[in-house]
Amino acid sequence: MKVVEVTYRYEADERPARERPADAEAARRRLDDGSRAFSELFAGPDVQAGPVRWVIHVDPRNLGLLQGGAAPSQRPFAAVLGCSDARVPIELIFNEGPNDLFVVRVAGNTLGDDVRGSLNYALEHLGESLKLVVVLGHSGCGAVTSAVDVFLDPTGYLSLVSKYAVRMVVDRLQIVVHACARRMEAALGLDIARHPRYREALIEMSVVTNAALVAHALQRQIGGGAVGGVRVVHGVYVLVDRVVWAPRGGSDEVIGLAAPPPDAQAFDDFSNAVLRSRRIAALLAS
Repeated sequence: MKVVEVTYRYEADERPARERPADAEAARRRLDDGSRAFSELFAGPDVQAGPVRWVIHVDPRNLGLLQGGAAPSQRPFAAVLGCSDARVPIELIFNEGPNDLFVVRVAGNTLGDDVRGSLNYALEHLGESLKLVVVLGHSGCGAVTSAVDVFLDPTGYLSLVSKYAVRMVVDRLQIVVHACARRMEAALGLDIARHPRYREALIEMSVVTNAALVAHALQRQIGGGAVGGVRVVHGVYVLVDRVVWAPRGGSDEVIGLAAPPPDAQAFDDFSNAVLRSRRIAALLAS
């Protein structure tokens, strides 16, 4: 049986544990490197000579140490809008420790007023350190699944009538599900809805499209990176493979965080990239 040890380590001296990213691109590369390392940690044979050790270095200042009892200053280099799903440990999968990420979590990583308020706080008050905003969905998202099931069987919406909070999340996701369903029909024909794994493919396409749309909306709100050079990226954490997945238009690359499509034509190219990706194609080929 493979044994993996994850250790958070700090050195009690004056040196910072890790250099902070200087800009949005450096922040994206750091998160991509971290998620890749996390995925590779569990790859390979199940039986080996000894445990695999993975160390996450922590700056002692981020724990309030070496500061004479003063509380640490908040200085994340990235804000992450993720789903509230407990299977997605955001700091862990990006190889980050305390005070590295400003994390906002809500079912379906939808962009409601509370989420906007939290992210606006980060942009307005943490601008000296903040370089990147990440929208992170995940495979098999329960909120997106509920929205897809209501789309496929509208009578299911009746059970949500008295559940305003849940209905609000499902309502926000309906336009994404409808758009993805129409796109699949246009590209693959009307018969695609009869495919035995159509529901599963529609869920996964809706998850990644929702992440891209939310990232696009946030980038428009920020104004093209005008706020201290902050940029927005998106991706989907695949629970089975433990990788961050993000198809992008004009490229066969799918691993790692990606910038959202900037306009309608780019979203069209993005949708094509999602449909031809190995992940979606495998679902619809079986």
